Amino acid sequence: MLVSLVLLIVGFVCLIKGADYLVDGASSLAKRMCIPPIIIGLTVVAMGTSAPEAAVSISSAIHGSNDIAIGNVIGSNIANILFVLGLSAMMNQLRVQKNTIRYEIPFVIFITVLLCGMGWQYGEISRMSAGILSGIFVMFLGYLYVISKQTECSTDDIKTISPLKTCIYILFGLCALVLGSNITVSAACDIARYIGISERVIGLTIIAIGTSLPELVTSVIAAKKGEADISVGNIVGSNIFNILFVLGVTGLILPIPYDSAFLFDGIFAILAVVLLWGFTCRTKHLTPVPGILMISIYITYLACLITNI
Repeated sequence: MLVSLVLLIVGFVCLIKGADYLVDGASSLAKRMCIPPIIIGLTVVAMGTSAPEAAVSISSAIHGSNDIAIGNVIGSNIANILFVLGLSAMMNQLRVQKNTIRYEIPFVIFITVLLCGMGWQYGEISRMSAGILSGIFVMFLGYLYVISKQTECSTDDIKTISPLKTCIYILFGLCALVLGSNITVSAACDIARYIGISERVIGLTIIAIGTSLPELVTSVIAAKKGEADISVGNIVGSNIFNILFVLGVTGLILPIPYDSAFLFDGIFAILAVVLLWGFTCRTKHLTPVPGILMISIYITYLACLITNI
């Protein structure tokens, strides 16, 4: 138990430093290539911080821990919206791009409904379902390419570092995030199993929060630095990446049974995204007050899971 607690601290240190370097590197890359920061947030940062979810879900499915594979993704998406964005909004008011409100957030709602529908209808994420998710992901990448050509580049307020340092920052940041998340999740799982918690609850809570730590640290640091586009884009992009790529690839490797108990969690994930859309569609900002409400709702959700163990 003591070793696991020490590893938790080591993991947190890796996450914090990794997120700091990743935000600086991604921001500099955006300015140098004249790529809108929102695109960087939706791609480089989002995929990088979702790497732990991919590793955990694929490994869990291969080893037969199906509840962890599904719970990790659904739980991470809930944590990303309610906890990570809620906390980021408390740190600094977040500006939300028009395209994010019009297209990307509704898109997250759509693919979450699709995932729940597939799971409820077939009782698993079959290879055919996974193929559909993967195909939609390819279409999403095409959409990002199109809007990157249409979006005006405005990165005057972003610090520029040398090309070599930019690459080093991004690579070091991603490696530190993945390493830190793996250490943290492994230690947290050891502690959870020592206490005695089911795989579904472990997936939805300990592992979901653990694999969301990169998004949490990256988004909070980005918000504090005034990089709201990276903060919001990171979360929206990560949720899209978690469903379409993580479960898509995992399901293509091995069909994943979808327990009926996850229907409640899936519906809650849908409501979380709808709540985010409702808070931002009129003002184009996510302010501290909704952020506090989102965190409160997330704590209530965790309490419901824990009391129903």
